[in-house]
Amino acid sequence: MVAFIGDISTLELQVQSVDLMKSKSGENRTEHHTDLYQSENCIIRRGQKFHILYTLSRPFNPNTDKLHLEFKTGPLPTVSKGTHVIIPLVEELKGNRWEAAIVSQTDKSIKLSVNSPASAVIGKYQVSVETSNSTKKSVFTHDSANDVYMLFNPWCKDDTVFMNSEDERNEYVLNEIGRIYYGTENQIGVRTWNYGQFDDGILAACIFVLEKSGTPPSGWGDPVNVVRIISAMINAPDDSGVVQGNWSGVYSDGNAPTVWSGSVEILKQYHKTSGKPVKYGQCWIFAGVFTTVLRCLGIPSRTVSNFSSAHDTDVSLTTDIYLDENLEPIEHLNADSVWNFHVWNDCWMARPDLPEGYGGWQAVDATPQETSQGTFRCGPASLAAVRNGQVYLKHDCPFVFAEVNSDKIYWMKNADGTFSQIYSEKKVVGHKISTKAVGSDERSDITHLYKHAEGTEEERIAVETACRYGSKAEAYSSPTAEDISVEVTMDGKDPNMGEDAELTITVQNSSSEQRNVFLHSQAAVMYYTGVHKATVRKDNTDLAMLVLEWSLKYEDYKGHLIDQAALMLTLSGRVSETQQVLATQFSFRLRTPDLIIKVSETP
Repeated sequence: MVAFIGDISTLELQVQSVDLMKSKSGENRTEHHTDLYQSENCIIRRGQKFHILYTLSRPFNPNTDKLHLEFKTGPLPTVSKGTHVIIPLVEELKGNRWEAAIVSQTDKSIKLSVNSPASAVIGKYQVSVETSNSTKKSVFTHDSANDVYMLFNPWCKDDTVFMNSEDERNEYVLNEIGRIYYGTENQIGVRTWNYGQFDDGILAACIFVLEKSGTPPSGWGDPVNVVRIISAMINAPDDSGVVQGNWSGVYSDGNAPTVWSGSVEILKQYHKTSGKPVKYGQCWIFAGVFTTVLRCLGIPSRTVSNFSSAHDTDVSLTTDIYLDENLEPIEHLNADSVWNFHVWNDCWMARPDLPEGYGGWQAVDATPQETSQGTFRCGPASLAAVRNGQVYLKHDCPFVFAEVNSDKIYWMKNADGTFSQIYSEKKVVGHKISTKAVGSDERSDITHLYKHAEGTEEERIAVETACRYGSKAEAYSSPTAEDISVEVTMDGKDPNMGEDAELTITVQNSSSEQRNVFLHSQAAVMYYTGVHKATVRKDNTDLAMLVLEWSLKYEDYKGHLIDQAALMLTLSGRVSETQQVLATQFSFRLRTPDLIIKVSETP
């Protein structure tokens, strides 16, 4: 009997049970800021230690027994790719590497502290443990209920998504409710959006989105790569992504975009149907779902609305308007457009792939507008690069720059079929770029992060720098002397649907001489994306006066309105005495009646 006790370390050492300490109130979940996830899984963040408790078949003898952990992720786990990780048992943790150490031992139980590097691949890991002594080896693989979810870590200074401000982390990672802005710059509306990134099943759905992309998990440690994958996967083209876009106004075989009030139902439906695109979405839907996925995976993000948002289709970095000899728009050539508003996302990360100074907020967009490297996706584009016109820095800075700061160039057809640049507007794109403020429901204007103040020397230099890299670099012309300008304003209360819209056209003459202007006006019903639906009124006016009151009657537009009740007035004209060309566009929308709900008691 004594001899048997002395030889106990020669008995096979087996793992009988494992405790990942994964309860929401347990130390792993609370210390890793994952206690809000409505999930029973072990959810941890990379670059930070966590604990595992193993119960063994006999006491562990560090002199004769050996133990190591194995973490595997993806369909083909490979050591060299970082998707099959062998974690050795060490005497002391050094940090920022895969390692494990025994921190306490009680009879047959040992508690391990496990470290992961701040660059670890994120995703779902299968965990096993191998034990051995001088004579025998044993492998313990637990069931899928004990899989470990590894996320990005904005609390870890070594993680490229690290965010220093606790208030900002609370807003951009942990806040489940947001506000998305829409309308026009003069009539900004807001809708509440439930991101629901911690709802039951959402983390699994987000990992499914990554898996559905077919990209190798070995690349999922780089947030630049991950946001690019998700940007492509949120929209349906190319890869049967999460949301199918529809701007037609016909949604009978799905849900109208205005039906959705959050991301949870959309992501759950996509996961439940094994990747069938959900019908239907428009830009704010793509952006809302994108924010949910990014926050769920641990990348700080926010939903951003840009008013008078240009859609540049030919990488000219200008918004081009083509007119015929009579100054009428040539519709089939006018592929560029200016959306009343467009919603995309900012995400926060370092950019080690760019020169210093370009980390921080990055613009990403999941709305399928133009392809990037053959796929409908956009970003991450450094806001610092966009602001300074450094459009040669990846990814997709030219497109984002054009959205917020392109000049609108008017071209007139010549007798020989060529086009001449006749006018440019420099302050009509990229206004009141908005996001929800940190810690409140107020609107925060972040235009200054995307562009220098309009008309400043810095802003003009940024435009000239950017246009040098555009497909129409030669089209950029220096300003010429112009003494007549035209502006459209709307005074008083915004017009309601069913009422006449009253606008004021003001012509400013900065010369000391008489000027006469021939003015062509055209009112059109627009999709909020800037796409033309129907022309509802045209006028020609010989104008010697300085102010013209212009009215759009209800009779003109009734029967033509669509989702956002958006309208655009296009003015083009010529000064008789100097042949100077004038051109401008003014977007506005009609208000729907406010609905006031009163409850009889305290709800």
